[in-house]
Order: sequence, then structure tokens, then C-alpha cells
Amino acid sequence: MKRSLFDPTHPVAATAIFVAGFCTVASVNLQASDIQTGRYSMFSTAPTKAQAELLETTVTVQLPARIQTIGEAVRYLLQRSGYRLATEESIEPDTLALFALSLPTVHRHLGPMTLRDALETLAGPAFHLVQDPVHRLITFARCVPEPVAVHETVSKADAEVTQDDD
Repeated sequence: MKRSLFDPTHPVAATAIFVAGFCTVASVNLQASDIQTGRYSMFSTAPTKAQAELLETTVTVQLPARIQTIGEAVRYLLQRSGYRLATEESIEPDTLALFALSLPTVHRHLGPMTLRDALETLAGPAFHLVQDPVHRLITFARCVPEPVAVHETVSKADAEVTQDDD
């Protein structure tokens, strides 16, 4: 007896039912922001993490030879990021001193890493990144208080030198 092609026990019909079921399950996993652009391709309409949070952009940077200080390197990294460095009047003196330091050779090539990590690497562990997302400004603030013991030790050494001169 010959089976009909539409009989569920027919091998071709069983395969078609399986494929249709699989496609149904696969389409359930689609996000509301996904658009099917072709038979096998999907496109997400949601912004990427880097587009939503600009400092999360992955960067790989080889700093040019003309960049000599940490401040110049920070400005160079921020050029196309959408962020800018805070005005010099609003930057703390410790941070201005950091920006005046010469750029270490090991920092001439950064990445691949996020822009946030690259900026924090340039600043080092003594500073943390301060972000103003409303005005898209960044600066750095010192993490630890200024060590007082170093100044007292220098003052005591000066006092001992002046006592020895007497």
C-alpha cells in the first residue's frame, strides 16, 4: 500500500515537520530588537555596549612620537571618543602634576582594551577616573591622601642638617 506524502509517518513529511518545528523554536529565541534581513541572517537594532557607553569602546592605540607627556596621551585618546578633558581650572593640582609627567615607554602601545581601562592605565593606581556623562567630561582624582610622613621626614632631615651646622 502506497503512503501519501502528507502522511505523518512518511519520511519526507516527518523531516518537514521536524524542520518546521525547529524553525518555530528558533524564532521564539529572537529578541524584539532583532530584524531578519535574509533567509539566514539577523540584524540587531539595539545599540552596542560601546555605542551606549562611550568609554567602553575597545581601542588599540600606538601613540605617535610627538606625544611626550601623560596629559598629551590622555587628550590623544579622547580625540574621537565623544569625551573631552575637563578645563584646566577645574582639574586638581595633583592631576595637573600627573599630566606633566613624561609618558612611560611601556604606555606607547595600549590595547586592545576599553577606553576606560586605557585612560586608567595612563593615570596609574594612585588616580581614578572621574566621568561627567552629562557634559561628557573626564578628569582624574587622587585615590589616596597625600602622604604627610614624607614631608615630616624631609623637615626632620633639614632640622638635623641645620643642627649639625651649629
